[in-house]
Amino acid sequence: MKKIILASIIALSSVAYAKVNAVVSILPQKTFVEAIGGEKVNVSLMVKPGNSPHSYEPKPSQMKDIAKADIYFAIDVEFENVWLPKFRNQNKTMEIVDLSHGIKKQAIGKHSHDEHDEHKEEKHDEHHDEYKEEKHNDHDEHEGLDPHIWTAPSNVKIIAKNIYNELVAHDNANASYYKANYEKFLLHIKKTDKAIKKMLLDVDTGSKFMVFHPAWGYFAKDYGLTQMAIESGGKNPKPKQVMYLIEEAKEEKVKAVFTAPEFSEATAKQIAAEVGVPVIKVSPLNPKWSKNLIGLAKAIANK
Repeated sequence: MKKIILASIIALSSVAYAKVNAVVSILPQKTFVEAIGGEKVNVSLMVKPGNSPHSYEPKPSQMKDIAKADIYFAIDVEFENVWLPKFRNQNKTMEIVDLSHGIKKQAIGKHSHDEHDEHKEEKHDEHHDEYKEEKHNDHDEHEGLDPHIWTAPSNVKIIAKNIYNELVAHDNANASYYKANYEKFLLHIKKTDKAIKKMLLDVDTGSKFMVFHPAWGYFAKDYGLTQMAIESGGKNPKPKQVMYLIEEAKEEKVKAVFTAPEFSEATAKQIAAEVGVPVIKVSPLNPKWSKNLIGLAKAIANK
């Protein structure tokens, strides 16, 4: 009888101390989940550093993480469209939680030269018609909603709430622990937002900054800025389009061209050299999300 009671106590203790196994798609999510889940949650990452979430293919070893996962925190990046159904088949008991729930998506930034051309189209002759046709076809191919929701503190706040709600629902025994971490993380988000606003205090509303990949649309919206995208829809601009980008960068007096290690920077370097500004690497997938956003604001403000 004593052996049975002892075995029951051990079993209950194992359950009480068992960690939640969670899987996330990208590094910023890992940071968010770890901030709220703390030592109660094991977090596995799908898209490893240096890879793109647009076309990532999980390794066989990562499918083992899926097999033992309790929760998959999705964030609506492109590779999930193909792989989430496969993950579901691999582990039918795993909860799949959409962290973008409650966030109003916006259209992904089109090529900066698209907007430039619309403004200038009356000033060009028939030779420009060929470019307009190329532009129209490209635009049709990269229409869609921007998945980079984690680049704005206001969205991170919603993401954090979604993480907190799911962890409490899955592991209610540790609800107070998750709540304390969640409230601490909300203060961190608030401080980040305050620091960014302070950094951009002298930057005019509507100011433009040039990026290679249009990953900063939500950041721009939060702080009254406009991103000028070189690439969109996975396509580099054609030589004629590069000329318009250089012209616009000079007109807007951009202070730098921002690129990311996940993408080629050849075109960004070409434009930066012509304009006479530096190329600054800043990745939307940086796990140090707060420092990353503050650093971006600092560079935009030329401080």
